[in-house]
Amino acid sequence: MKNMKSKLVDILFLCMTVLPFAAGIVLRVLFRPLTEGVTVTGAQIYFTVPMPIQDLPVTEAQVNSLLVVLSLTGLCLFLTHGVTKIPHSRRQLLAEMLVEKVQELTDSNMGPRFSGFAPFVAAILALSAFSSLSSMLGLFSPTSDLNIVAGWALLVFILITYYKTRGGIGNYLREFTKPVVVLTPVNIIGEVATPLSMTLRHYGNILSGMVISTMLSVGLSGLSRLIFGWLPGAFGQFPFFEIGIPAVFSIYFDIFSGCLQAFIFAMLTMIYISNGFPGEAYEARMKRKSERIARRKQRQAEKTGVA
Repeated sequence: MKNMKSKLVDILFLCMTVLPFAAGIVLRVLFRPLTEGVTVTGAQIYFTVPMPIQDLPVTEAQVNSLLVVLSLTGLCLFLTHGVTKIPHSRRQLLAEMLVEKVQELTDSNMGPRFSGFAPFVAAILALSAFSSLSSMLGLFSPTSDLNIVAGWALLVFILITYYKTRGGIGNYLREFTKPVVVLTPVNIIGEVATPLSMTLRHYGNILSGMVISTMLSVGLSGLSRLIFGWLPGAFGQFPFFEIGIPAVFSIYFDIFSGCLQAFIFAMLTMIYISNGFPGEAYEARMKRKSERIARRKQRQAEKTGVA
């Protein structure tokens, strides 16, 4: 009975992993208008929410991003369901291997101080990779929308700024005046350019790969008609060159490039946060803070002794 219940829970988690993508395919079929020829457009707008200042459009990119999150949640629940202290299943071994690899990646690039960043790095890797790979199912990839990637970059930039200020606001502002004061405007521009560069690098590579794949598919279809158009009936219209060849290029544009951009985005996140953290200034600040607390406690003890 216990095994049957465990299997039912596993099936539920697997459905939670697969069904979001199936729902995305259904939404695309229902809402995407039929077109002739090649069209490279942005995300489909499903509906618009009226807002006081500006209306909020709910697009295909936002919905697909949410579907990816739901799918990843189901996958994580499936991998971690029924874990034991001593692993007895390949599923748990796979989950532990993934955790160990991400932890090693985080420790090697950020150091032991940021060891707790491993779940955040894993989330960035999985969200970016699965979002890019969703295009292989015919879905609009969330990473092909500038707004989605910009939101990720903005979140990372907030974290970078937070850890840069851990040494004190004064220390953070003084960094803009180094090595000389006249370079302060350049340093400010460089600071603002961090999220912009992360956004455009990720977005540009994914979008260009999608455009190239579409143009390649259409070009092979035209080549097939040009060479075999003399064949009678349906044979003349059959896209011979579209069999297998686009799949080979898809290995790079959809799989390799998508996973590579996810890895680069995660690496930049780790490097920017760890390198921006002022270790010496933070230690000095914490030392001063502990000394102030010690003096305050000493004064309170003296007052208590006098009373």
